[in-house]
Parts: sequence; structure tokens; C-alpha cells
Amino acid sequence: MRGFITLLGAAAGAAGLSQFPEFSQQYLQRLAGQVDALNVVVADFDRSAAKNGLTRDEAVAQMTGTAFLDDRQSDLRRTFLRQAVLSDNLAQLRAAAPIERMTMPQRLADPETLAATWGDFRPAVPVTVDGAMAAGVGGVAGWGVASLALGLILWPFRRRRAA
Repeated sequence: MRGFITLLGAAAGAAGLSQFPEFSQQYLQRLAGQVDALNVVVADFDRSAAKNGLTRDEAVAQMTGTAFLDDRQSDLRRTFLRQAVLSDNLAQLRAAAPIERMTMPQRLADPETLAATWGDFRPAVPVTVDGAMAAGVGGVAGWGVASLALGLILWPFRRRRAA
């Protein structure tokens, strides 16, 4: 029975993780779109600032005096930070092989992009080497988790061996 349960854990892990390379590719595509859109906003703001002889920071600092301008200043600071973080994540993910992305969950953590990717994602049979490798890792991890969980559940029921 224990072998069957760990085999089920291995199969579940393999099936689940085999989808990661394709999911990460779709996330990467959506992330690139997010970065492109943010780059347009940032470049437009920088052009307006330069046209008025200001740096970005100087232009943002001038956006005060009313509740609206204060809010807009905060919005822009968040936009600039988001653009910098997402651009860095995009560069790191593009440089990584699909199987390497499994070690970079922090680079796949933008809530908006993750939710949009997950909302449209449909599992498929992995026919790439990366998908097969991810399935292998998932199988081993699933077997390990199932084995560990079963061991912990059954631990109180083990007979004590005579000394």
C-alpha cells in the first residue's frame, strides 16, 4: 500500500511539474508585454521631464501641492519601481533555460502577471526535453513528499523494536 501511495505522489508530482516549462514561457510572454507597456509610460514621462530641463526625480518632486498631484506622484513612483523590478525579472528569466526557471520562483511572482497567466493556462502533454526533465524532478519530489507524509502519518503506529 505504501508503495502505491508513493507512486501516486510521484505521478502527481511528475504531471504537475511537467507543466512548468510551458507555464513559465507563457508567464515570460505576458511579463514582456507588461514591461513594454511600462516602458512606454516611463519614456513618455522622461521625455516630458527632459523637455522642461528636469531629471525624472526632479520632475516627480515637483508634483506636489494638491491631493491629486500627491497621489499622482505616488502612482509614478510605484510605476517606476514596478518597471525596474519587472525589467530585471524579465532579463533574468530570458537568460535562463526553461528548466533553470524552476529555481527562480521569486522572478515569477508578479501577482498581476501570475494571475493573468494562470487564468489562461491550459495543461498540455510535455513533449519537450525541458518538460520531460521537469516531469522527472516532479516525480522524484512527489515521491519524496508522499513518502515523507506517509511516514509521518504512520510513525505513531510503528511497533517498538526490542533492544
